[in-house]
Amino acid sequence: MDTVVKLSTREMESLDATADLFSILMATEALEKAYIRDAVAAADYTSHCTRLIAQFKTARDLLPQGTSIDQFMRDYKLSCPAAHKRLIEIGVPATVEHAVADASSSSRQHVKAVADITSCFITLMDCIKLNMTAMDQLHPLMSDLVQFLNKIQGLPKDFDSTHKERLKTWLISLHKMKASDILSEDESRQLLFELDSANQAFHASLSH
Repeated sequence: MDTVVKLSTREMESLDATADLFSILMATEALEKAYIRDAVAAADYTSHCTRLIAQFKTARDLLPQGTSIDQFMRDYKLSCPAAHKRLIEIGVPATVEHAVADASSSSRQHVKAVADITSCFITLMDCIKLNMTAMDQLHPLMSDLVQFLNKIQGLPKDFDSTHKERLKTWLISLHKMKASDILSEDESRQLLFELDSANQAFHASLSH
């Protein structure tokens, strides 16, 4: 006679998270390879990759405490170097990491992007001034800011190489934090300074 094993709610959630994480890693690996082969449009890639990154964060948080993603991949013999880099090391789509602008951007889209960027700068700086410096408070805003900046064509090279690169570095650093992690006072002060500098440089570039 077969024995029926009943799992607790927590055990069921853990199994579901394991299955979800496995699927997300495999899907991201396939998406990255498709993008490299130019088999998917940049806009579609960005949309799908952004969703997979968000799903990955949720599934990762549901894993049993103490389980690392690297150990998970070893246990299930997963070889997903592209997914590992995108989901764990970088945390943003390749189009954001490498600043791939949308060549079809119209004048109206340009104006909207400028407005969105200004709003992101202001909101981020206000968050820091109000001591709202947890990862889950800053990361979505920083991700939006970097993606909006990528929609602006013709920014000065020194802005891209200095200010945008620093913002991307902050975005990657935030991605590696837990949702509840909070920036230190020194980190908050440095981020505020770099946001203010980037904001001023961005608006200065628009007047040229």
